[in-house]
This record gives sequence, structure tokens and C-alpha cells, in this order.
Amino acid sequence: MLDRLKPQPEDKIIQLMALYRADPRTDKIDLGVGVYKDATGHTPVMRAVRAAGQAVWQAETSKTYVALAGDTAFHAAMAALVLGDAVPAARVAAAAAPGGTGALRIAFDLIAKTAPGAKVWMSDPTWPNHPAICRDLGLDVATYRYFDEATGGVDADGMLADLGRVAAGDVVLLHGCCHNPTGANLTDAEWNRVADVLAASGATVLVDIAYQGFGDGLEADAYGTRLLARRMPELLVAASCSKNFGVYRDRVGILLAVAPEGTDRAIVQANLAMLNRLNYSFPPDHGARLVQTVLDTPALRADWQAELEEVRLSMLGLRAQLAAELRQLTNSDRFDFVAQHRGMFSRLGLTPDQVARLRADHAIYMVGDSRINIAGLNADSVPVLARAIASVL
Repeated sequence: MLDRLKPQPEDKIIQLMALYRADPRTDKIDLGVGVYKDATGHTPVMRAVRAAGQAVWQAETSKTYVALAGDTAFHAAMAALVLGDAVPAARVAAAAAPGGTGALRIAFDLIAKTAPGAKVWMSDPTWPNHPAICRDLGLDVATYRYFDEATGGVDADGMLADLGRVAAGDVVLLHGCCHNPTGANLTDAEWNRVADVLAASGATVLVDIAYQGFGDGLEADAYGTRLLARRMPELLVAASCSKNFGVYRDRVGILLAVAPEGTDRAIVQANLAMLNRLNYSFPPDHGARLVQTVLDTPALRADWQAELEEVRLSMLGLRAQLAAELRQLTNSDRFDFVAQHRGMFSRLGLTPDQVARLRADHAIYMVGDSRINIAGLNADSVPVLARAIASVL
């Protein structure tokens, strides 16, 4: 059996990480991997998460399993964070998962089992794992226009035109905020237009919200997700805690399923638990317990929100600095969109050749489509990046 396996294409970001590690230059800059870094290049443990870890360690008396779908206190805390009061709690089923990717896998598994003929629509571009998981499950993938290369913003008219072709029974995948890989976000008005089109389509919406709190704030970043929860008969939401709680290696995610009114939520919940059982049985609990403890402890939650806001404002400051440096060096407004983007990522619109020259000549590592991780920069490296970009234009 094993001798019949075929070589697999290497993940481009993993490959880039390996190239970066092997580069002996001391002035190299890593803008590839999507991990938050502070001004020193370190990914810290957030203060509230560290305090929650101490509290959990002192209170924990057993390492036995919790439940197939994870702890209900974690479900409730995350549903409140993501959905707010958009829908009654009695309509929300949930399953804890190993990270946002695990939540997406369960969501796509659910779609494959209940609507195997559905077409899954996703933005062009999107996170590469979205189509990869769908194709692994045999789901048909289609794309809708999203990113306007000329302006660096959202092609809202093109997006709405394409979503107008979505058929009843199809699934539409949306990024809740801080679009990966482009950084271009829908405005509230555009979200309203998208909701109008989708509410009339008969499609099911799946929201991937991996960066809540990294864009315009915890509440603002949830606007689109909550709007859809109110407007759509049903909704799937895959949420990640990796970025906003900094618990990357603990793999904390959740799938929220908003059931149609009149549907037996218990049946939905049982099916999510069954999918967890088939994929990994009981989900990990430690990271979820940390997140739930932070959210349910007023002092820890306040400290977490304060630190998260520091992180968000730091990235906005780096965006503004980079846009200003590039405006001065290029004597144009070509890169002004960087300051308008939100979250960790921006796609700069450079060619693959220019990206390769940045790596070879300047030890600057970014993904081939010129997606950069803004959090990989600091105040000192922004001018270095700007000068390098100007030199390869």
C-alpha cells in the first residue's frame, strides 16, 4: 500500500519557512507565516491566558475526557463572543475542534454528508486550505470575485454579481473579517448588500472568522457574522482562537451551527458530536478551558481585551507607517491601500519575479502572491521593507 503513495506538493508557506530558516543572513525578514509577533519578533503568551493557565492548573483534578463536542461552558462563551445576541442560544449547536482548521473540516464534513451535490463558493483568492479540504472531501468548488488588484480593495460589484448566481442548496464561504490573504474587508454597507443577496438565494452560509479583534475591534469585526445570523435561516461559523488569544499550539477552535427556527437543536448537536467522534473522538480541552476561563472571568477578560487592543493598534500603526514610507519612496499612492486593510495580511500586488528578487537580494521572505504578514514587521524593519520594494518596482 505505502509503495503506491504519490509525492504531495509542498505547502508554499511551509516551504518558505524552511528557506527562511536556512538563510544565514542576519538581516533577514520573515513576512510569510501567519503568526502574530511583537516588536521583538516574539510571539508572547497573553497576560490573561497565562493567569488563566495558573487558575486552571490549580483547579484541575482530572484529565479525563470532557465530551465529544467539548465543554458546554466553552460553547456558551464562544457563542456569546462571536454571535452576541444575534440569535437565541437555544438555536445554537456547537462542537469544539482542534483549531479553526478542525472546525472547518467538521463543517465541510457536515456539508459533504448532508448536501453532497452542493457547490461550495469561496472568494478569489482565499486561504488555500479552504479549497484543499473541499476537494479532499469530493465537494465541488466555485469562486466569486472578491479582490480588486487595481485598487487593493474589495470588488464589491463583482462579488455581488457572482453571488447572484448561487443556487439554492449551495454553500457560500465568507471570511468574517480580516480577509486572508488580501486584508481587504467588506464595509458594513457591503455586508448588508451581501446579506440581501444571500438571504434570497436559498444557500447556506459558512463564515470563517479567524481574526476577530484584529481588524476594527471585537464587536466591529463580528458585524457581518451577526448580520448573517439574523438574516439567514441557518448559519455555520468556524471560529479560531489561535490569533486573538495567542494559543496557536493549543489548537482551539469551534464550529457553531445556527439551526433554523423550529428545528430540533438536539439533533444538530448530536450530529456535530458524531462528526467529532469520527474525526478525532474527543477534542482537546486544555486550550478551550483557558479561553473559557478568560472569557468568563471579568478581570481576565478586561485584561485580555486591553492587550488584544494593543495588538490591533500596533498592526494599524505598522500599516500606516508602511503606506507612508512607500508613498514617499515611490512618489505615488499605489500602496495607500495597505493602511486601509485590516488584520495580519495584505497582498501588495507585486509580481512573482519581484517577490523572488526581494528574497534573493534583500533577504525578505513573503508568499509568492506578495501576501505579507504585517505583524512580522516592526518600526525599524518597515523602512527596510519599503526601500526594498521600491528598488524592485
